[in-house]
Amino acid sequence: MSQHKPGLKQTLNLWQVVVMGLAYLTPMAVFDTFGIVSEITSGHVATSYLFALAGILFTAFSYGHLVRKYPYAGSAYTYAQKTFSPNVGFMVGWSSLLDYMFMPMINMLLAKIYLTAMFPTVEPWIFIFALVTIMTLLNLKGIDLVANFNGVIVFVQIAIILVFIALMAYSISLGEGEGAIASVRPFYTDNMAIVPLFTGATILCFSFLGFDGLSSLTEETKDAQRVIPRAIVLTALIGGVIFVGVSYFLQLYFPDISRFQQLDAVLPEIALYVGGNLFQSIVLVATTVAVLASGMAAHAGVARILYVMGRDNMLPRKGFAYIHPKWRTPAFNVLLVGALALSAVSFDLEMALALVNFGALVAFTFVNLAVIVQFYVRERRNQSFKDHLQYLVLPLCGAGTIGVLWANLEPQSLELGLIWAAVGALYLALRSIRLRRAVELHN
Repeated sequence: MSQHKPGLKQTLNLWQVVVMGLAYLTPMAVFDTFGIVSEITSGHVATSYLFALAGILFTAFSYGHLVRKYPYAGSAYTYAQKTFSPNVGFMVGWSSLLDYMFMPMINMLLAKIYLTAMFPTVEPWIFIFALVTIMTLLNLKGIDLVANFNGVIVFVQIAIILVFIALMAYSISLGEGEGAIASVRPFYTDNMAIVPLFTGATILCFSFLGFDGLSSLTEETKDAQRVIPRAIVLTALIGGVIFVGVSYFLQLYFPDISRFQQLDAVLPEIALYVGGNLFQSIVLVATTVAVLASGMAAHAGVARILYVMGRDNMLPRKGFAYIHPKWRTPAFNVLLVGALALSAVSFDLEMALALVNFGALVAFTFVNLAVIVQFYVRERRNQSFKDHLQYLVLPLCGAGTIGVLWANLEPQSLELGLIWAAVGALYLALRSIRLRRAVELHN
């Protein structure tokens, strides 16, 4: 871009970026999947989380290598573009937009569910409109404001989680559940089977979505080549510790699923059993605010990916590459994503989740492959044991982990994702024809 045009404002530090990642992850999401995974794994959710964390860390390391090489805000789009080709980069960016673009909508859908449960007489569209307005205005004003707001929300979530753990530990010590706080039961039993653990890990891997989105904040982070890789790994590790720790105590308190009425929505029941009616209300309010924070983090990420694709003229530059001169934010993109989030009034949650899963797997796959191609093949960093480990073995482990997720992807996710990819390929073909004709006319 020419120098007189405003760019993104570089203000974020390490812990602000980590907080953005944790807000995106939503620490309290551990409760949402507990019932389903506990049934699949026969009461070994904590072990499945350990498997999921190990797999996610391989991909987190790959993101870290590429951020240092390409310190730009485009995330997987930029890495595929620089490593493979502009067309491959566009298709990866286009596909990964599904991950980022639908996450704000999913968070609004979840907030609508929680708020409707508390206030059944209020029209759901009122909740959606109010929350999307807050999310959009904060993102318009600046990334600092979003990071600081999310910091407060993450602190509240962790505080509630600690209260949860304390209440569960106290009840367990009095004989509830397993009746013992120190136990290997959540991690290992004699009848434990390995295949269900991997199936559970496949579901739980999506609890970590968000660590990858931090790479989109590269151009707004001070000393980004050092900070962003650390923040990505720290976000995955801290999230993993929270998920494993909470699921450990949950599994001790609920050794089986017999007490749950709805396995796909156990949070209200867990809060009621552990802390009573008042605690349940507090948890539902906090969870609503938590998904708002997650939506804001996702909103910020996708707006910046669209900005970089516009800046590269892969999307129309006039709108997508626009930076507000005062707020230094990609204002057009923020408003666009906010408008899309409003469709949560009538959009189907299952379809949105399916689209997100496809987009995330495309991004993760190409990030791991890009490390091998860029460093191991192109730069020939393949001489020492450390080179082989960093630039071949670990990315291959990451790609293998993502391969397992691909194998377990729901048919609807694959079908909808391929339709979206086909639309992107058609746009790319039409764009190439238009550019070729423009060159011919110029000559």
